[in-house]
Amino acid sequence: MAKKKATKKAAPKKKAAAKKKEMLIVGSKTKEALKGKGYNVSSDTLEAMNEYVYWLVDQAQKKCTANGRKTIRPYDILA
Repeated sequence: MAKKKATKKAAPKKKAAAKKKEMLIVGSKTKEALKGKGYNVSSDTLEAMNEYVYWLVDQAQKKCTANGRKTIRPYDILA
């Protein structure tokens, strides 16, 4: 009796995980700055801070564009 060839099963599709944004802040330095002032840092703090930095960058880009410039200046971020 001839043996059947083993057929490869298709790997189950993984659910698309939410795409994480690249970290713009330095985690160790940020934790050090917070702990140096006597604060504890929860596990999701750095991700929330990173999201806030992305928001700041987006706001600065919008303000710069609204003013007809391509160069982001400090007052695009601070004001």
